[in-house]
Amino acid sequence: MAVRAVLFNKPYGVVSQFTPLGRHPTLADYGIPPGLYPAGRLDHDSEGLLLLTGDGTLQNLLTEPRYRHPRTYQAQVERLPDDAALESLRRGVVLRDGKTRPAVVALLGTEPAFPPRTPPIRFRKSVPTAWLELTLTEGKNRQVRRMTAHVGHPTLRLVRVRIGALGLEGLAPGTWRPLGEPELRALKKAHGTIRLQSLSQADSERYPPNYPRG
Repeated sequence: MAVRAVLFNKPYGVVSQFTPLGRHPTLADYGIPPGLYPAGRLDHDSEGLLLLTGDGTLQNLLTEPRYRHPRTYQAQVERLPDDAALESLRRGVVLRDGKTRPAVVALLGTEPAFPPRTPPIRFRKSVPTAWLELTLTEGKNRQVRRMTAHVGHPTLRLVRVRIGALGLEGLAPGTWRPLGEPELRALKKAHGTIRLQSLSQADSERYPPNYPRG
């Protein structure tokens, strides 16, 4: 049976495409089955979960902004964010391309057990670092990095750890696994529910209360 979707743990420095781009390694270097394409992307300097599929319906559910599917990241940032910085991230910050949607943001008490990055982050003895977990429902360009920089805490390392309910557990950097049919059905069901809620919200915004729709 053909593989319909895979989860890939993208290493640092890999671009989220199959065609060559300068000296960067690409997805073509990792033996991913043919006919699958990224549903969304990760920048070359970000790491973690990338979902690839040849299913157009699933692609649309995962990439159409109005469906607001959740993606969770863990970010190592410069210095320790205070409560005001965390609250700003939660409420949304104003970037060049508009205000970000409200996000779930938490300061992690321990450093995640990720393998060392190659190359390592820049390290300065005089500048401590902290780890944040952020769950977003939109995908503006380099959004997490721009959000943390906006509140004074530049991101040094960024790892996507979840796409919806699908997690990074058991996937070493540079490896992938196929999604089983139960996972695909659950993903479509969850995001189909998000889609219906989104369409209902869009409809309510389009028409004023008590507007005749018959």
